[in-house]
Amino acid sequence: MITNTHDDPDSTFAFIGSYTQRLPHVDGKGRGIYCARFNQTTGALSDIALAAELDNPTFLAIAPNRRTLYAVGEIEEFKGQFGGAVSAYAIDPTTGSLTLLNQQPTCGTFACHVNLDAQGHFVIVANYGSGSVAVYPVQDDGRLGLLSDFVQHTGIGPNLARQEGPHAHQIKFSPDQRFVLVNDLGADRVVIYQLDATQGKLTPNSRVPFASLHPGAGPRHLDFHPNGKFVYVINELDATLTAFAYDASSATFTALQTVSTLPAGSTAAMSCAHVQVHPSGKFVYGSNRGHDSIAIFGIDQTTGRLHAIGHEPTQGEQPRNFAIASNGRFLLVENQDSGTIVSFEIDPERGTLSPTGHITPVPTPVCLILL
Repeated sequence: MITNTHDDPDSTFAFIGSYTQRLPHVDGKGRGIYCARFNQTTGALSDIALAAELDNPTFLAIAPNRRTLYAVGEIEEFKGQFGGAVSAYAIDPTTGSLTLLNQQPTCGTFACHVNLDAQGHFVIVANYGSGSVAVYPVQDDGRLGLLSDFVQHTGIGPNLARQEGPHAHQIKFSPDQRFVLVNDLGADRVVIYQLDATQGKLTPNSRVPFASLHPGAGPRHLDFHPNGKFVYVINELDATLTAFAYDASSATFTALQTVSTLPAGSTAAMSCAHVQVHPSGKFVYGSNRGHDSIAIFGIDQTTGRLHAIGHEPTQGEQPRNFAIASNGRFLLVENQDSGTIVSFEIDPERGTLSPTGHITPVPTPVCLILL
């Protein structure tokens, strides 16, 4: 039983996605979606419990009203049909337990990311394996409606082992909600769409349909600066972070700088995963899976350019997603292969990370989101 967070103003729920199956790149040991209590004063996780059994729920999203959780199933076949799945769960506000509302097929393989617009009207899913994007209207009770749009990406990159075709990897809404940005690792692009809020249809941005990354970059995730003027894209395949100036009126990207996420002279495998800007806008963080570290950069508030601050070991193997608490005090990183979530305190002036000593075992954790 998870502790009632209403009795503790310092606590909130954390939901954790996991790998549950053996795949070529991971030996999944999880059972589905876990729930925990997160203490916003100490940075500790406690009361870990299985909230819902689900195959490979590798990314999660919570509706703006905090009543519904959506999870992708990173699988190749769902109910005998080609493709992955997206599931809707009602969140019990007292216990954090999840009740399945319904599921929909994603019409593409290995769905890896899910997100909603700020009004909670549409859920959008990225299918990594087949390189496509699926859109679903959200019903009044949080259930997923039938597919309202499906877009198949095209394009390849120079890395023949990883960029033999398109690989949609993340769904991100612009701060003003006018545009939907989709990182495509296979095509070295951030594809830019406009969402018809009535019909649930995606159309290519009329001004510029995509932003290009350098060949072989493999853009995986991105995040906006709080001022909305800068975007930071982490590139999985060559372990780099690209800073862009962002024109909100037209959703155009202007490259400012590309920096390595690895220390000089590092021979570690190049494999980045997640990027997140600190709520203060002063720092940006990126996860290095080969180096097993969080790369830390300072942000020039005028130009958006980056300067390296350092690297913090994650105390585990294969750090995937991580989450920064809304108060900006803590960073929680999921070490996929070592099965731990490690808590770090963030220095508000320097941006450096210090281990809190709180290490929580969770089998094959991939994604953590805070309610």
